[in-house]
Amino acid sequence: MDTKKSEEFFSRLKLQLEETTKWPADYLYKFIVPTDDSKIKQIEKIFDNTGAVIESKQSKKGKYTSLSVTVHLEGADAVIVKYKQVGAVEGVISL
Repeated sequence: MDTKKSEEFFSRLKLQLEETTKWPADYLYKFIVPTDDSKIKQIEKIFDNTGAVIESKQSKKGKYTSLSVTVHLEGADAVIVKYKQVGAVEGVISL
């Protein structure tokens, strides 16, 4: 995703989150990651010390792992910060 599209996406997301959510609130992230312990650990580290609950499930063939991360956040900006941090991990798809 190029930077301009990325910024437009996050601007829209922030607006939607502010309109539909009463903050602070729990937020559920969903990510698809190539099954690779180092990548999964990178994502887990991003949510360290946040009280996040992380559930993982491997695909049928074991090539990918889906991660569901539920975390209590203060506002839309905090949601976007985490998306950007996880986006830096190579091969991750945010749903």
